[in-house]
Amino acid sequence: MSYLYKTKGTCSTLIEVELDGNIVKNVKFTGGCNGNLQAIPKLVEGLTVEQVEQKIGGIRCNGRPTSCGDQLAKACREAYEAQN
Repeated sequence: MSYLYKTKGTCSTLIEVELDGNIVKNVKFTGGCNGNLQAIPKLVEGLTVEQVEQKIGGIRCNGRPTSCGDQLAKACREAYEAQN
């Protein structure tokens, strides 16, 4: 299942997340820092939604209360809940 998540408070504006059950299969960011947004998907693919939340949920960026990683954790949770 592919899910689109509009980010809040980050340079990236949209995250597309594909799940297989609770396993992250594919992630694509729109906007943001190119290097980080290529690395993050490679690091989280194959992890469960819970593992993504534990590893990158709550990360802040440049004094903001969120980051692209934190937004991805939120996107994964929303995608998982939407499919159930």
